[in-house]
Amino acid sequence: MFKNIINGIKAYFGTFKLISKLGLWKYFAIPILISLITGLCFVAIAYFFSDNLGALIARIWVWKWGSETFTTISTGIGFVFILVIGLLLYKHIVMALSAPFMSPVSEKVEMHLLGETKHVHRNTSFSQQLSRGIRINVRNLFKELLFMIPLIILSFIPVVGIIATILIFLIQAYYVGFGNMDYTMERHFSYKESISFVRKNRGIAIGNGIVFVLMLFVPVIGFIITLPISVVAASTETVKILKEKGFVELQNPSEEISKIEE
Repeated sequence: MFKNIINGIKAYFGTFKLISKLGLWKYFAIPILISLITGLCFVAIAYFFSDNLGALIARIWVWKWGSETFTTISTGIGFVFILVIGLLLYKHIVMALSAPFMSPVSEKVEMHLLGETKHVHRNTSFSQQLSRGIRINVRNLFKELLFMIPLIILSFIPVVGIIATILIFLIQAYYVGFGNMDYTMERHFSYKESISFVRKNRGIAIGNGIVFVLMLFVPVIGFIITLPISVVAASTETVKILKEKGFVELQNPSEEISKIEE
């Protein structure tokens, strides 16, 4: 799996060149707008409501001595908690709403890498792509919350908190990579088949998601370019796996395989 994680990360190299070559930037205008608005909303919520949550947490401290210090710490905890949950929600909201715009991008990457194939794709409409994106991301959101909430609590415990924080990061990476891979898989697999496919290739999902999550910490720019390049990176790796596993059959194998290996 470690090798696949590395491959998922390496897939980001050359994405800008591929996006420009295929003229994909025009497809990203609405997703970028969705990403910016959603991201700024969650940052604002974290900023304005961290004090309220901090005050609520501070009630645990019933003693007068050290109350001010504990209140300050509680405010910080409140900010981190809202930011983490906000980041979690942000990813899935953006990926779900962007599905109809990212699927064509994924399809163009696949056509570039494979050319004409004998595989018959599932033809889906705008509304079907949006519905699938919402279904996948709502499912992933609840799965993620199931793991995240206990880990967030454990993250405040010394030593154990380090392990919990690493797990939080990897879980977020896995599910965001899952969403990015599904833009390609929705043309090939049903909902249940996609879940099974990602489980068998979870390293690629984690590698793709690691870069995605890290890039979100780059102010403003992270919200603008993260989704476009992560979708292209995920698409290239997913297409490679589909070819290697025999899910697609090429019309001109020798000619197209070289594109995948570039």
